[in-house]
Amino acid sequence: NLTSMSEPTQPNNDDLLTVAELADLLGVPVRTIHAWRYRGTAPPGIRLGKHLRFRRSAVETWIDQHEDR
Repeated sequence: NLTSMSEPTQPNNDDLLTVAELADLLGVPVRTIHAWRYRGTAPPGIRLGKHLRFRRSAVETWIDQHEDR
């Protein structure tokens, strides 16, 4: 059904985010995401060939773990 394809969809916890989408979500520059990856402090990523993606559910867990208490 073509109408369902054009309707906006709600984010799914299993959505894969690009580096740019993750940076936008967190409100940081893309280079910060790469720096965090280099230091091993970024959310866990998934390498798909030469492309890097982040599972939304893993990002949400990572955010929860970095919450100030």
